[in-house]
Amino acid sequence: MKPKGFTLIELLVVIAILAVLAVAVVLVLNPAELIRQARDTTRISDIAALNSAVALFLADVTSPTWSATVRCTSGTETVVGAACTLNASTTVDGTGWVNLDFTDISSGSPLPRLPIDPVNDSGSATCAGAVDGCYYGYRSSATTGKYKIFANMESVKYTTGGGSDVESNTKDGGNVNTWYEVGSDMSL
Repeated sequence: MKPKGFTLIELLVVIAILAVLAVAVVLVLNPAELIRQARDTTRISDIAALNSAVALFLADVTSPTWSATVRCTSGTETVVGAACTLNASTTVDGTGWVNLDFTDISSGSPLPRLPIDPVNDSGSATCAGAVDGCYYGYRSSATTGKYKIFANMESVKYTTGGGSDVESNTKDGGNVNTWYEVGSDMSL
């Protein structure tokens, strides 16, 4: 009677097949791109929440304090046509990177804190347009109610020309083709 079991060759063939399948799955799924897409989804959500908070502020506060400003959560380079002043503070009392006092809203601030980009690095080469980096920015004019909030996407899916492009001017209505922009005045 012959003992039951697998031969060494059978085991090696099965291991080789599993290795080929594992490589194919990694190549198809591209985990690094999936992580970039997840961070971009967070950026879109953060910017939408902040845009809603600014709209609520403008609708609720009768005499808002408003000024022309450009602030970013990281870096001081020129972006969207103006020098961006660094302010990574997440406070909602007007001293954060968005200089509006959300605590003036009659029901209180809709945000517990201002969002920060998942990477938040002005020197990051992971975002499209690597000279710009990954961070959030806020720009307002001297005219009350005119503002723009912007972020840079890093995944192929959400960048200009990607499958779910949110950055190009035709998609977000902004004036910078490589930034995701929302707000009341997209010409800022």
